[in-house]
Amino acid sequence: MGLFDRFRRKSRPGVLRAPTSADTGHLERWAAERRGVEAYVEPKTTVTETTVVLVAHDGEWTRRRIDGEEGAKRFARKLGMPIYDAGIVGYPKRMREYSRRKSAGEI
Repeated sequence: MGLFDRFRRKSRPGVLRAPTSADTGHLERWAAERRGVEAYVEPKTTVTETTVVLVAHDGEWTRRRIDGEEGAKRFARKLGMPIYDAGIVGYPKRMREYSRRKSAGEI
């Protein structure tokens, strides 16, 4: 093994991984176990497919791939949660505060 072999990508460069039923299953279970959940859609980039970030009332959050913006809208409608475009509205303050508390070991 060369010096940088362990840092090489395991998948082919330029090939994005499509969302799976495991992704949506995780999101559904996560939302069912929390209250006040909102969805924030993140657009597809050259590195990732479209993703959705779910944020609970206390700022706890999770992110998974989703089947495009329309798929995110269908998902949010199915679960009866509000959905926002993260590129337009940003992320809620409670999400940043939760991440700060978690990194400080307060959670």
